[in-house]
Amino acid sequence: MRLAAAGAVLGLALAIGVPTAWELTRPSAAAGAPVEEAVSGSPGPVPPPAPAAPTTSPPAPDLLPEATGRDARPTSAVAAPAPTRLVVPRLGMDAPVDQVAVRDDGQMELPEDVRRIGWYRFGPVPGAPGSAVIAGHVDDAEQGLGAIAPVRGAEVGDVIEVVDAAGSTTRWQVVSRELIEKQALPLDALFQRDGPPRLTLITCGGPFLPELSSYSSNVVVVAEPLG
Repeated sequence: MRLAAAGAVLGLALAIGVPTAWELTRPSAAAGAPVEEAVSGSPGPVPPPAPAAPTTSPPAPDLLPEATGRDARPTSAVAAPAPTRLVVPRLGMDAPVDQVAVRDDGQMELPEDVRRIGWYRFGPVPGAPGSAVIAGHVDDAEQGLGAIAPVRGAEVGDVIEVVDAAGSTTRWQVVSRELIEKQALPLDALFQRDGPPRLTLITCGGPFLPELSSYSSNVVVVAEPLG
């Protein structure tokens, strides 16, 4: 099955058939502040543990939050150039970034080519108020590991560089990495359009479920502006 036919969604990163080396080298589940606290920039209550996902049905679809009255179409006023490349020097990650939108079923699009990652263009650009979301497939049975796979090993303090279409580079510092079950993913927080600027990277994580040809969770990395 091709990724296009698999319903590419936010960080779902389906791996059809068998898990790759990603599944065999999973890092610790978390580093730094909880994701919801890191995205908002202020401490918040710790939610109770989410119930275990059933093993007989696929994880719940990752539907993007409502646009709260904002039309989900590009506007003529662009706050800043779109990101075109993301680099994490310590992890050896250097990947092109495509602009992606939302599918008719409410799920985030992702590039079919796992060597590329996608910026959600209806949300903030990196550096604008709110959470700029960049996501990608962690792997594919035919294509191998995805370009975003190294973020599973991101640590607090790691530097992320984002190059935009104008050739400018912004630098970010990781403040959080967390493994979150798909059914418990805090989409409203991850896609918020106000508050302090944050860069949010999302891909697939957790145990691989062969019977579902999917992973159980998402790896979410949050970074704040550096300097």
